[in-house]
Amino acid sequence: MNNSLSSIEDAFINVSFNEANAAMSADPLFDYWIDQSSGKRSVPELYGLSALRKLHPDHTIVMSTSDLLGFPDALVQPIAPSDVIKNTIFVPLARRSAAGPGVLLNQVMFGSFKVAWSDHEFVIYVTKWRDGFALIQNNFILHEGPEDPINDYLMTVGKWYTEVHEEIWVFNQGFWRQDSSLWTEVQKADWKDVIMKEDFKTSLQKDVFGFFSSEQLYKQLAIPWKRGLIMYGPPGNGKTISIKAIMKGCEERGYLPLYVKSFQSYAGEEASMATVFNKARQLAPCVLVMEDLDSLINDRNRSFFLNQVDGLEGNDGLLLIGTTNHVEKLDPALSTRPSRFDRKYLFGDPDLEERTLYCKYWQKKLEKNDAVDFPDSLVNEVAKLTDKFSFAYLKEAFVSTLVLLVGDDRSDKERRLDFASILKQQIVKLRKELDKVSPSFRSLPSTNRAYSASPVLDPSSLETQRLIQQQREESSLRSMSLATSTLRRPFMF
Repeated sequence: MNNSLSSIEDAFINVSFNEANAAMSADPLFDYWIDQSSGKRSVPELYGLSALRKLHPDHTIVMSTSDLLGFPDALVQPIAPSDVIKNTIFVPLARRSAAGPGVLLNQVMFGSFKVAWSDHEFVIYVTKWRDGFALIQNNFILHEGPEDPINDYLMTVGKWYTEVHEEIWVFNQGFWRQDSSLWTEVQKADWKDVIMKEDFKTSLQKDVFGFFSSEQLYKQLAIPWKRGLIMYGPPGNGKTISIKAIMKGCEERGYLPLYVKSFQSYAGEEASMATVFNKARQLAPCVLVMEDLDSLINDRNRSFFLNQVDGLEGNDGLLLIGTTNHVEKLDPALSTRPSRFDRKYLFGDPDLEERTLYCKYWQKKLEKNDAVDFPDSLVNEVAKLTDKFSFAYLKEAFVSTLVLLVGDDRSDKERRLDFASILKQQIVKLRKELDKVSPSFRSLPSTNRAYSASPVLDPSSLETQRLIQQQREESSLRSMSLATSTLRRPFMF
């Protein structure tokens, strides 16, 4: 009986389906429209793989989306240069760059290449095409033999691309990228240029660099190997240059510095925080730097940030350094609770001793300048005249004085006589500016309340996808243009 019932149901379905088709086909355009709308699905990578298997039946073929042409330890040669399809892109560089006004990047859209690496040779087909806003890349790696050499090659390439090469990991707009310009600026930092009391400097260095050498001690004491420092105080008193010196020192000791510019992104600030801390855990032991904590952390994202700092997933080997001009605006749960930011360093306006040290620093820098007469008596006088000056204001006094001297076409002997008087004039001028700025600085509104978390964009929207792809491509172009300027030849990717 069940079989007869099933037959009746099948017959009913078939009759209904055929009748529906017959009814719909009454429109003469219907069949043409169905045929036009029923094209095959285009999957270029599957088509390419199938074709290459027929052309190279004795080869192992592996597909990969990695950038293989830019790997510096492999020798790459086009098999058929005339058949390579490429877009040549001009990327401008800084005007003062030694490489010239810009560099050319060759974006290969299609091409076949012989690649020699280690003791192996491969044939690599590079294909790229647009799918909506995204630029899709797929490589076919062919090897006459087993698959293992290809996998070894891909592991080596992947490892190289995830390392930094005279770069620093920087997080901004939802993405991590290797930044060579920040690395260059960090290399200029020197503890000799950080003017502060020696015991203060020694304590700061010990807290930072001593952390990384104390792993075994932390384990012996059965406490998590993590630490947080806050540098706070009014702007212009050495927080940034100290951060640069710390980043340089950590890198020299083999501990990567990571720098966060902003948590705002298309995915929202909580997603950015998760991405930041996941990267830090991956690269630990490392130092994670976040300047202007009071603007990065707000009422909406604070709870999630604290969960990341507490490290439910484990933050072993993570040194977290934050800076702020307004420590009073930080939530007590962030600034005072133990095991989060347990060390705080006040970078206040320099006292008489520190101002004297700073003046002696400039005296040393200018001692070989024939246009400047800088006796010890002037050092003491300037130190006394600049009470309540920040280091930034002290620096401005010297810089503005030297700028005025540069524009003076008199002899060095005549200018030597004017250095002290011009310097004092600049101090008086800056004092008037300081008296105007200080009250407004003290009345700045709370950043936590002035700025809220960025809205979460819909990842499926076309505009969001376009922005994401644009950011990724621009980041890649910046990185490759710097590599090209170093290699001094066109770069393929």
